[in-house]
Amino acid sequence: MIRVVLADDEKLIRSGWATMLSVHDDIEVVGEACDGRAAVEAGAGADVVLMDIRMPGMDGLAATQELARRSPSTRVVVVTTFENDQLVWGALRAGAAGYVLKRAPAGELVDAVRLVHSRDAVLFPDALRRIASPHHGTAKRHAHAELTPRELDVLRHIALGQNNAEIAATLYVSKETVKTHVRNVLDKLGARDRTQAAVLAYERGLVFPGGTCDQGLAPGGGGRER
Repeated sequence: MIRVVLADDEKLIRSGWATMLSVHDDIEVVGEACDGRAAVEAGAGADVVLMDIRMPGMDGLAATQELARRSPSTRVVVVTTFENDQLVWGALRAGAAGYVLKRAPAGELVDAVRLVHSRDAVLFPDALRRIASPHHGTAKRHAHAELTPRELDVLRHIALGQNNAEIAATLYVSKETVKTHVRNVLDKLGARDRTQAAVLAYERGLVFPGGTCDQGLAPGGGGRER
């Protein structure tokens, strides 16, 4: 069961989210909050928090950052009316696992909850690719030196939004091997999850907008790895 907390200053919005989610047997709404501070208190220990950005007092970005510190296992999906690149980037840097617009269909919101809970892929990497720019990583061009060539391959595919099965098929390795590489990538980068690893990949210039590798960091040679 995925335990979800709903954080929005409008009760009507929270009620709508609750209605969307309550019809699914694998999702349970366990709390609500009308501001950022209440979201941190209610969300600590939950599996997923749906978080509005603009709320009174502590806003959603600050609440997301505090939740990431206080309850690292809690996944935050920012849900907002604002289709703003800086807000997307701010939410992801604050620790959000994904970003959904309020006008998105109900099924997209449900899928987002399940996806971030599974931790198997980055939610909506198109937003990352659109807002990232090559100069983000120029000051840290060699900050990836601790990663092996294969781990760089895996990081690139994480940043492109691929899940473990897709990475395994692309690189001709087993899913278990991919899981090991993903774990090593997160540990070496000091990233709390795949989304943060993807953000770091763009910031460090390992992946450029449009989904291409940095020059000289093309995927490691062919052959099958077991």
